[in-house]
Amino acid sequence: MADRPFPPTTKSPAAANGGGLTANGSFPATKGQLYGEATRSAVYRPQPMKGGGRRRHRRGCCCRCCLWTTVALLVLLLLIGAAAAVFYVLYRPQRPTFTVTSLKVSYINITTSSSTLSSKFDLTVSARNPNSKLVYIYSPTSVSVVSADGGGVDLGDATIPAFVHGKKNTTVLKTSIASTGQQVDSTAASALKSGLKSKNGLALKIRLETKVKVKIGGLKTPRVGIRVTCGGIRATAPAAGKSAATASTASAKCKVDTRIRIWNWTL
Repeated sequence: MADRPFPPTTKSPAAANGGGLTANGSFPATKGQLYGEATRSAVYRPQPMKGGGRRRHRRGCCCRCCLWTTVALLVLLLLIGAAAAVFYVLYRPQRPTFTVTSLKVSYINITTSSSTLSSKFDLTVSARNPNSKLVYIYSPTSVSVVSADGGGVDLGDATIPAFVHGKKNTTVLKTSIASTGQQVDSTAASALKSGLKSKNGLALKIRLETKVKVKIGGLKTPRVGIRVTCGGIRATAPAAGKSAATASTASAKCKVDTRIRIWNWTL
């Protein structure tokens, strides 16, 4: 009996690929897996952080606060500027002026061996108030004579009593300045002696420091510090037999500076 050939067997693609494996060697996804992925993608979407809205809200509030603070400061500065402009137009304020009328040197004794200094000066200063509507009220004024040469040695100090500077008024201030046995540096002492013996004389500066407030009608401002520095003064030692020598003040010029203290700084 002749052998009959068996009919060719046909296999499904899954069976042909090794019992259910796909072409890339993995099992095909089931319906449950497919629908499960879609469900998880729809349900578990990443949610924004709950605090993010608060942070954005806080940043917005800070920005608005900064904006309104800046606007308020600008308005305040504009008001101050407008008030200052009105004050200037109405009163035309001017600084007081000072002039060294005379400076007489009774003696300047310098002991080189012990580096000590003794001196006596008679000072006359003319103060003028150029304002027609402002009155200056001065506190006691400290006065000092300082050498412009020899390291700025303080040669003597004095105090002028408080006074009121009326409108369009010129006040003459007089004081005696003295120093006894003041210790100075040896180099400075030599420079002072050389300056006194020189032909042009020793260069000196006069310094006045005080506080002043301004009276405008019935209104008084707070006290403001001022410093007056007068330079261009030349002095020589008195000649033998003379009581005092007059210093040269023809070229003296005085500069007035306001000194406003804010905390630990002076402007």
